[in-house]
Amino acid sequence: MNHFKTTIILAFVFIRSLAYGQDWKDDLPDRETFVALSKIDDTPGSLGIRTMKFLVSGVDTATPHIYFIDTNKYEFHYDFASKALNLDMTNKQFIQKTYFTDHRSFIAGTLLSYDNFIDSQEKKGAYVFEFWPTDPVKVQFTHLVYQLITDHMGFETDRLFYHPAGETHMQLLKQEQEEYNRLKMPVLTSEILFQNMTFIPLHLGEGYGYLRVGDATSGASYSFRDIVIFKTIPNELSHVAGVLTEEPQTPLCHINLKARQNNTPNVYLKNASSQPEIQPLIGKPVYFKVKADGIEIRLATDEEIEINLEKIRPKAPTVPERNLAVTSIKSLKDINNKDSTTFGAKAANVGELKLIDLNDIAIPDGFAIPFYFYDVFMSKTGLYEYARTMMERADFKSSSETREKLLKEFQKKIKKAVMPEELKTALEDMRNQFPEGIGIRCRSSTNNEDLPGFNGAGLYDSYTNHPEDGNILKTIQKVFASLWNFRAFEEREFYRVDHFQTAMGILVHPNFEDELANGVAVTKNPFYKEWGGCYINAQVGESLVTNPQDGALPDEILGLVTYISVDEEGLEIIFIRHSNQVAEGKTVLTMDQTKLLADNLAKIQKHFLKVYNRDEKDGFAMDIEFKINKDNDLVIKQARPWVE
Repeated sequence: MNHFKTTIILAFVFIRSLAYGQDWKDDLPDRETFVALSKIDDTPGSLGIRTMKFLVSGVDTATPHIYFIDTNKYEFHYDFASKALNLDMTNKQFIQKTYFTDHRSFIAGTLLSYDNFIDSQEKKGAYVFEFWPTDPVKVQFTHLVYQLITDHMGFETDRLFYHPAGETHMQLLKQEQEEYNRLKMPVLTSEILFQNMTFIPLHLGEGYGYLRVGDATSGASYSFRDIVIFKTIPNELSHVAGVLTEEPQTPLCHINLKARQNNTPNVYLKNASSQPEIQPLIGKPVYFKVKADGIEIRLATDEEIEINLEKIRPKAPTVPERNLAVTSIKSLKDINNKDSTTFGAKAANVGELKLIDLNDIAIPDGFAIPFYFYDVFMSKTGLYEYARTMMERADFKSSSETREKLLKEFQKKIKKAVMPEELKTALEDMRNQFPEGIGIRCRSSTNNEDLPGFNGAGLYDSYTNHPEDGNILKTIQKVFASLWNFRAFEEREFYRVDHFQTAMGILVHPNFEDELANGVAVTKNPFYKEWGGCYINAQVGESLVTNPQDGALPDEILGLVTYISVDEEGLEIIFIRHSNQVAEGKTVLTMDQTKLLADNLAKIQKHFLKVYNRDEKDGFAMDIEFKINKDNDLVIKQARPWVE
């Protein structure tokens, strides 16, 4: 035995009596011991999952030993090895002996409990062990860990599985499948694991409201006094007090973005409307809380709803800033983020994107219509006065049903109004600058969305002016009218936003026809806060990630900046979930497209940190929407601050 190994073993022997029972356990005799050593994850998409680190020593000897680590004390394996085991190694030496090698002395991993997993035989719960996604852990080491955990875990070993946590592991699994079969190693892939979850908390929180079963396809609207159960995910949703869906969500869908923005509880709960503790409460006032490990729901009173509503609403009104001094339409290449108060942050940030040196990425060319056009249109057509009269009606104030009906009538008046001549000429001139025969996308860009702390996801509507539609004026007026839809009005009302200082700008660019894929990304890694990277949702064609079609699940991808070897950093691609809209074994984006997107997301993050004068340490990131167009080019069409 060489001197290095002798030192390691002597260190283990020396400190076992000092730290044993405090920093680790040699055995997991029962669930209670596992709970004591584990911690509940608090990251989006994996809320409520118990995790416990473990370390196997002596891997290259005849007597390997497993340490079940108190993960509340030690977040990193090296911290445990150096502090609890007094291991005399630098972090680099530990990595050399633990990761990225077939000649390792240690194996570092994590044991997780997915209590809400249900398999094909309706058996509930699963314990999985996994390794760092970049680390190529061969089958002989995986089997060793399985044996050690099985030998030292005194409960539910029949529910213990190996979970390949990243593409590195999935590729190894394919290469070594015959050996896994021979060893009868139980494996649970991410696709099976996440598709069979019965409970996924998306946003923790509590709320009071009337419990309703909603219909995502009916177009019905709900208020901030409602807690709504949806069997499928709605494409549009007004401000509500809480959401339960019977269909899985992703952290980047509009429903969850709104929940984060409004700090309202949001959860996926299989068969929520028929759960015995929920079904009797439908139609009644309730208190609803989403926790990391479950939900709490009980009967409440009308008075509690009103008291809570006043407690959580802003006390003072908000007056959005709008600059009406710019009276002409501008090219996107001539504006930037500083022009947000003139054109809206959505349009201004597309202009800002054009200032970044992005590799092989297209940013739409087009125009930005300033708030001035909306203000002149509403003033000269008498629509401002009509709105004031409507909002003074007693039944408008007292009844959400009447309010929704009157707002729809008002939107029709906006769409039918005659565009003032001075605006008409400018808009037609803008339209004529696009090539003939192409569709023009007209996208909402208000002073009440895409802002730090308030993204306004899904509040307003965008429309396409197709060649057969002719004049672009009515398309523009449809976008203007969307400022007064029920869900947007209710959101502003909740936050006490001045409706008459809210203004609609419009981002105008060629429409994306026959797109191959679309998606949303965040320029940080929300799952592993200590590591850099990004988080990407991607879906095929025009099946939107933000507003998914019934049952459509996207690829969920982590681009994780981590070690790819002992001395080199790189990007590890981890698939959390695969799209159910592509063939088995296929992905929405190619690996080259994924890496290209991830590389450019890092550039966007760096640029906008300076634009918003923020620091990565405070959690700042950008929320990006992208497309793969019919020519297979990657296009970034939107950038807005991520609501932490």
